[in-house]
Amino acid sequence: MVIKQYVKDNIAHVQETLKKFKKINVAVIGDIMVDDYLFGGCSRLSPEAPVPVVEVAKREYRLGGASNVAKNIVALGGHAHIFGVIGNDGVGRLALDELEKHKINNLGVFSDSERPTTQKTRIIAHNQQIARTDIERRHPINNVLRTKIIKKIIDNVNEYDAFIISDYAKGVISKDFLDEILPQLVKRKKIITVDPKTANFYHYREVTSITPNRKELADVLGKTVETNEKIITGGRALMNDLSLKSLLVTLGEGGMCLFTNDGQEVFIPTVARSVYDVTGAGDTVISVFTMALAAGADFKSAAIISNFAAGEVVGMLGTSTIDINQLKHAIQKFK
Repeated sequence: MVIKQYVKDNIAHVQETLKKFKKINVAVIGDIMVDDYLFGGCSRLSPEAPVPVVEVAKREYRLGGASNVAKNIVALGGHAHIFGVIGNDGVGRLALDELEKHKINNLGVFSDSERPTTQKTRIIAHNQQIARTDIERRHPINNVLRTKIIKKIIDNVNEYDAFIISDYAKGVISKDFLDEILPQLVKRKKIITVDPKTANFYHYREVTSITPNRKELADVLGKTVETNEKIITGGRALMNDLSLKSLLVTLGEGGMCLFTNDGQEVFIPTVARSVYDVTGAGDTVISVFTMALAAGADFKSAAIISNFAAGEVVGMLGTSTIDINQLKHAIQKFK
C-alpha cells in the first residue's frame, strides 16, 4: 500500500473522520499507572558500587497504562471515562489529580488499600534510560472491586460509543472480569478494542479488534513471526479462533498488518521519520484506531490514521500523546 496515494485519494474522508472525534465518548477499562521520570546527568561512578550516579535535575509524573490511553482520547478531542483501581496512597492521589487535570472522567476509579498504585520510575541520564524500578501488585483485584467496576460500566453503558480494554497485566483485567463484562458489551453491539496481554488473549472473543505487537502475537502463538508469511498465517488463525471482526498487529519499524473478517490482510508501512522511544506507542495506536472506528471509519482507514499517530509519538521521549492538531498536520504532509 502506498500511504501517500491513499491520503491523496481519501483526504476528504479522513478529514471528516477527524472532525467527528470531538463527539466521541470512550470508556477505557484497565490498569491505571503513574510513570515517574527522573532526568539528569551522569559524570561519575558511585564509590559504594560500580554504578553511575545520576544528578537529578528534573522530575516528571505522567499518566501511564490505561490512563495514558484515556489521556490520548482527550488530546484527540474526545471524551474519556476511565475504569480501574488505584492504591490508597500518595501516588494514587497524584493519579486522580492528573486525571482531573486532563479532564478524564474518573468516577469509575476505585481504591484498594491492599495494593499500591502501579508506579514505574525511569531514570534518564543524557536522554538515555539507564534504569527502571516498578512498584506494583499483579494479582487479580478482589471480587468486590470487580463487581463495582462492572456495575459502574453497565449502569452507564449507553453513554459510550466505544470501549477500550487496556490490559497491562496488573490485576484489573482477568478471565473472570472478561467472562462477565464482554458478553454484555457484545450483545449491545458495542465497539470493543483490546490492547492485550498474552495471559488473557483467548478470553477476548468476539471483540471488534485486538492490537498486539509482534512479540505478543508470537507469544500467544508459541512460535516466531519474523516473516510476513508467518504473520499472515498466525493472524488469520487468531481471527478464526476468536471470531474477531479485525486484528491489527503493530510491527515497529515494519509498520502494521491489518486483518479483517472478510478474509483480507493489508500491510501498512510506517511513516515514522525516526524512532526515538516506543514507550506508549501502543496506547496511541489503540486510542486513534478506536476513535476513528467510532467516528464511522472503516477498518483500513482507522488503521492508517492510527499509523500516522504512531509515527509521531515514537519520535518523542517517554510516555507521550499526540493531539488532534498534530495528527492533522502529520496526515496533511502526505497529501
